[in-house]
Amino acid sequence: MANKIALGTTREATQPDCIQALVVEFIATFLFVFAGVGSAMAADKLSGDALVGLFVVAVAHALVVAVMISAGHISGGHLNPAVTLALLVGGHITVVRSVLYWIDQLVASAAASYLLYYLSGGLATPVHTLASGVGYAQGVIWEIVLTFSLLFAVYATMVDPKKGALAGHGPTLVGFVVGANILAGGAFSAASMNPARSFGPALVAGNWTDHWVYWVGPLIGGGLAGFIYEHFFIDRTHVLIPRDEEN
Repeated sequence: MANKIALGTTREATQPDCIQALVVEFIATFLFVFAGVGSAMAADKLSGDALVGLFVVAVAHALVVAVMISAGHISGGHLNPAVTLALLVGGHITVVRSVLYWIDQLVASAAASYLLYYLSGGLATPVHTLASGVGYAQGVIWEIVLTFSLLFAVYATMVDPKKGALAGHGPTLVGFVVGANILAGGAFSAASMNPARSFGPALVAGNWTDHWVYWVGPLIGGGLAGFIYEHFFIDRTHVLIPRDEEN
């Protein structure tokens, strides 16, 4: 079967399974961002030690990613436009459903961030920006590499039909990668790996400094990981393209 991105149709938006998936994806992404951003706000409030704060944020993200991927199994638990793009490139989700997921993820992130702002009594919402001395090119490359690492892990432990003994452990292992990547890149590029995770706080704070980096880097890294894994490590015969997308 030729490698082919499935376009899908607008009818998908009204199908019960798609609606259910969008509801689950919204809830899972909302709870992910709520815990992730909330941990960053708590670290800023309670700790004056940057290293302790980074560790707290990394652990919180690792835990919530692992749980929400598992809890969001109906939608696939993407939580991240870069994950959706990587699966789109691999033929695992249609273009139409991908767009719906992206909108869903951004709205969920904004809702979680606004709720945190309210519940914290107007506490400043930490936004992803490049560290002092880190240029745009460096920031983009950081995000490409970190997101590539994340999506390579997603494919290897969850998507690949030959994952074998890793079956069932994918969400936990992906959470580990997220935590490790935040520890590695948090002090430099903020280690977003997720445009939606960066979008909500930026919207609430009204601070779009360096924001484009957190779209360009993760989307390139995610798309590249999906393309490489599908072309070099997976037998494409397992990917089912909807009949109305064939030919």
